[in-house]
Order: sequence, then C-alpha cells, then structure tokens
Amino acid sequence: MKVVVIGGTGLIGSKVVAGLGEHGHEAVAASPNTGVNTLTGEGLADVLKGASVVVDVSNSPSFADEDVMAFFRTSTTNLLKAEAEADVTHHVALSVVGTDRLLGSGYFRAKQVQEDLIKASDAPYSIVHATQFFEFAKGLADGVTQGDTVHLPDAKIQPIVSDDVAAAVARTAVGAPVGGVVEVAGPEAFQLEEFIRMGLSAQNDPRKIVTDPQATYWGAPLEENTLLPGPDAHIAETRFADWLAQQQ
Repeated sequence: MKVVVIGGTGLIGSKVVAGLGEHGHEAVAASPNTGVNTLTGEGLADVLKGASVVVDVSNSPSFADEDVMAFFRTSTTNLLKAEAEADVTHHVALSVVGTDRLLGSGYFRAKQVQEDLIKASDAPYSIVHATQFFEFAKGLADGVTQGDTVHLPDAKIQPIVSDDVAAAVARTAVGAPVGGVVEVAGPEAFQLEEFIRMGLSAQNDPRKIVTDPQATYWGAPLEENTLLPGPDAHIAETRFADWLAQQQ
C-alpha cells in the first residue's frame, strides 16, 4: 500500500519510512523540504494521490504556546480535509502518553486539540501514544535547568527508544484503524531523577540533579504516575542501559 508519512524526514518519520519500505510498502516521506507543507496546504493534494494511509509524526518548529497551538490546529485541519478529498482510508497520528493529564502545558493542550480534531472527523483513525524517548533525556534536562542544577518533579517515567516508537507506528499504519488510542512504552519505569541522571552521566554532563516539588514538566504539574502508560500498553524490549551502552 502507499503510505504518506507527514514529518517523514525527522527522527521518527525517517524510521517509519524505512521500516515500511523494508516490508514492501510504498512509503513516501512528506515534509516542507520535500515540497509538502501542511500549514499552507502546499503539495498535499499531489502527494496523497493513491495513498491508503497517512501517518502524521510532524511537530511544531516552535514550542511557544500560541505557535504550537496554531501549528497542530491548522496542519491537522488541512491534512484531514486533503485526506477526505483523496479517499485516504486510515489516518495515524503520533501523540504522547498522558496528554490529557498534562493540559497545564501549552504544548500538550495543542496535542489534545490535534487528537480532538482527529476524533471529531469522519476519518478512520488510530492514535499512537508513546512515552518519552531515550534520545530526549538531555533536552528534557535542558528545559528545567537553572544555573548548573536540573530541577525535576517527583514522578515516574517509562521511556522508550525512538526505533521502537517507529516500529509501533508502522505496525499500526498497516493494520486496521482502531478508532482510538494505542499506547507504547519502554520496559522499565524510572523516577525522573534516575532517568535524567543516567542520561546525563553517559554524556559526562556534570550538572547537579535535584527533585523539586515546585518543578513542572513542560509547564505542567505532575502526579507520580502522570507519565506512565496504562495496563494495556504495548511494552517494547529495548532497555535504557543497553541503549546507552551502544551510544558509547
């Protein structure tokens, strides 16, 4: 089948394209640098010709509250309209475990709007919720660093490697629409402090790490289990320590 991957040149999208191609599907990477822009609609009609599935793993270039809301609202609206006109039969979107519990964050409010638009449309759909990626440990730390100290909420996280996220997205894309959310997570839950400490230590990053009851997660307060998946999540196999060892 022909699968168009919006955001197909990024971290997850490029892996989804490669994985689908290896299994004999026609996987097309679509992004602004391939002439497809979901914000303006440029190139959408052409790239969707003959497509059975659209996978949206795109992300906003700016995480400022107004920018990210405008991105997901506009791009999702344009994409769903173009898919309906092209008779696409399955819309797959990548989102985040706990999105509906993180609405204190402008980013997650925008992701919730994206999901709500998909659910309210007539498109057969599947939404894949993934936990935080292994690759983003440093970026998460950077966002809550004050001076030389990383301030983290007292909460748990069950991170996953991007390869396993991409595999879950590709698997969902070639299956029947679920009309709901499927969750995917890594095999181990950590305290946020432990996860970040391991990630920074592997990069010889000397920052001090503290658990701070006032700290937030991208602006959202956390309960202990806010970031954890539910009992029916698909659990991937790659362990964080094993992945870190491969990066050396």
